[in-house]
Parts: sequence; C-alpha cells; structure tokens
Amino acid sequence: MIEEEVYDAATKGDAAKFEQLLQQDPYLVYMVSFPCSRNLLHVATLLGQVAIVEVVLERNPRLVRIPDSQKSSPLHLAVEEGKLEIASKLLSAAPEMSWSRNDQGLNPVHVAAMRGHVEMLELLLQKCPLSAMERVQRGQTVLHLCVKHGELGALKLLVEKLDGLVYATDDDGDTLLHLAVRTKQVKIIKCLAERDEVKKLSLSTNAMGRTAVKILVEESRDEWMPKELKSMISPSKSYPYLLETVSEKREQTMVVMTLIATMAFQAIVSPPGGVWQEDTPSYGAGEAVMAHTHPKIYTPFIGANITAFISSLITIFLVFSPWKLGNKFVVVFSSYAVWISLASIAVSFAGSILVIAPDTRARSLTKIINIVIIVSASFFGLTVLLHKIRALWGMEQVVEATERMNRTDILKSQLIEVIEGELISSRHPLLQKCRCK
Repeated sequence: MIEEEVYDAATKGDAAKFEQLLQQDPYLVYMVSFPCSRNLLHVATLLGQVAIVEVVLERNPRLVRIPDSQKSSPLHLAVEEGKLEIASKLLSAAPEMSWSRNDQGLNPVHVAAMRGHVEMLELLLQKCPLSAMERVQRGQTVLHLCVKHGELGALKLLVEKLDGLVYATDDDGDTLLHLAVRTKQVKIIKCLAERDEVKKLSLSTNAMGRTAVKILVEESRDEWMPKELKSMISPSKSYPYLLETVSEKREQTMVVMTLIATMAFQAIVSPPGGVWQEDTPSYGAGEAVMAHTHPKIYTPFIGANITAFISSLITIFLVFSPWKLGNKFVVVFSSYAVWISLASIAVSFAGSILVIAPDTRARSLTKIINIVIIVSASFFGLTVLLHKIRALWGMEQVVEATERMNRTDILKSQLIEVIEGELISSRHPLLQKCRCK
C-alpha cells in the first residue's frame, strides 16, 4: 500500500522518494494516519527525520497544530525525544504551540523540564518565556516539576531564568524545599542550599503548618538523610537549632517572653515584703521594704528584674517584627535574649524566696547568681557540643548517601543500555515508534 511506502520513506529519511510519493497523491500528507491518531509530522518527529519534517511543513504546515489521541502536538514529541533541530523548525512554523497542553496538562516547557533537556529549555524560553510561568496540576510550577523528577540541570537553568518562581508555592503551600525534602532529593537540596534567597524558604510553612526544616527533622530516622542537611538549608548555618527555637516556635516564644516581662514588672512595682506606707526619717512612703531589710539582696534583685524585663521586650520586638527570622544576627540575638530572660527571672525568683524566708537578712544573691550562670553556661555548652557531634556524624552520612546515589546511577545507566539494545533489535519499527506512550 502507498501508506506503507510513505511510512518507509519517512522512517528512512528518504526525502526524494517521499516527495515522489506525495506528487503521485498530494492528499496523502492530509489523509494518512497512524496509531494513536498521529500524522506524518508526528511520525517524522519521533524518528528524528529533519528532511521529512521540512517537506511536511512545506506542504501542510497546519499539521503542526494537530494533536494525537493524547493531545500531544508534534512539538510535544520533539521536546520529549530531545530533537532540538526539529523543535526549532516546529516553533518557527507555529510558536503558539509552546502554550498547547497534552492530556496531562503539560505544555512543551513542562515536558522539557521533566525530561531534563537543558538545551531544549533554553530554546523554548528564548522563543516564548511566558509559557514557563504556566502551572500544572495542584498548582505546581515548572520548578516543582524539576524537583519532583530530580532534574538538577534543568532546575539550575530555570532558577537563573525564572527567579520570580523561586518563592512560588503549590496548592498545598509546598515550596521547592518542601518538595525536595519530601521526595528525598539530596543533590537538589544541596543545590538549593547554596542560594541565600532559596534558603529563606526553609522558614515558610505549608498548608499543614510544617517548614522544610521540620520535615527534615521528622525524616531524620531514615538512612537517606545526611544529618548535616538541616544546617545546610537553615538560613543561619551555624545556628540551626537557635533558628528552630525562635522561628518555628514563634507563638510559644511570644507567650513565654510576655509572661516573663509581666513577672518582672510586677516584682519591681510590688516587691516581696511590700512598700512602706508612711514617711519616716529613715524611709519614705512607697519605698520597698526589702531595700532596708535586705539591702544585699535588693540591688541584684532589681537588676535581675530590669534585665529580664528589657531582654523580654527585645525578644518580643524581634520575633514580632515584620522581617523574617532568617537573618543570622536577628536569630542569634533573639536566642541569647531568651536565655538571659530565663536566667534573670530565675535570680529574681530566688531573691523573692530569700526575702520572705526567716533569718535571711545577712544573706546575698551572689552564690545563687553564680549557680545560675554556671548552670546556664553548662547547658548552652552541652547544646553546642551535641550539635557539633551531630554535624560530624552527619558528614559520614553524606559520604554514604553519595556512594549509594552513585551506585544507583550506574545501575540506571546499565538498565537503559539493556532496554535500548532490546528496542534496536526489534523488527517492527511501526509498533516501536508509534505505539501510544
């Protein structure tokens, strides 16, 4: 049959014979159809026959706009197969096809990103950059697709070209970091961690109120996750735990600091033992009784309450401020302010007990202050030490994870070679190239 002859000429790239057959029956280019409702342009594109594509476009350029049974245009197939020259010719014939979507709701830019065709992405972005801004199912962007399918090269290109999409979230409120952590893409997490503007996404919460850091912590039992990744994606690399304490527990921090500020204010205006009610030669009305009965305790008591009140106000201001807590200075300063507030209110509490206890007029707060300082410093030092131990152990996990990923890549390459060999040995090219994917 003449249709088979046309197909044979197209598969072999015999443009002269193909032209001869079309001269015998010019309507073949309009009427001939193959499995999956694909026309000659679909078939020539799949087989990478540039000369045949040129002939078909010259005789019937409208075929570039006709989709197959899966709503895939010839441009979709060219992008999926990585046929750069053919894709360029199809875009020149119908640039609006870069907006067309297949039955999965994907346009050619989405397909190129999922397949990791970097050069194809550059061509599509050059011809029609706005098509890359289109979203797919569940509100995911083309960057989400790169992360989801583990295409690091495509992601790097698109992050540079489409910086406005870096902060975009899907319908579930997931950022790029959320998705990278959830899909366990270690290489992509490391890539995103190198960019300061992307690392700020670690503080963003999704629809379930979870940050990327929190998800990473919850996944810490799995062997895939190197322990150092938490510090890598935290905006403050040196203080990931401080960041988690202040930013992820914003509401709890606000409540605690407000309570400490209230306690400090109340202790100053209404100190233990009360105030004198009348003026006398020795004291005046409204003065604190403990200033005269416990002079060694009163001065450090007032100092501790003033310190607790001021540090609490500073923490409340920093946590409640409109700027994000990704700034290293803000995170560290806020965290130290919390520690100072807790230590100061502990000293104030101890001073109150000494004032109301019997036979304590000669006592002072020096020993108690020293104890509080030693305990606070020890606790803080222990926290830093544990963090360093976890970080060192995480480095070993990184090496092991990298070796596992390299072994997986080798196995994938070998599997692809076997599959390609089986396809090449196939004796039926029509079923091989035109079956529905």
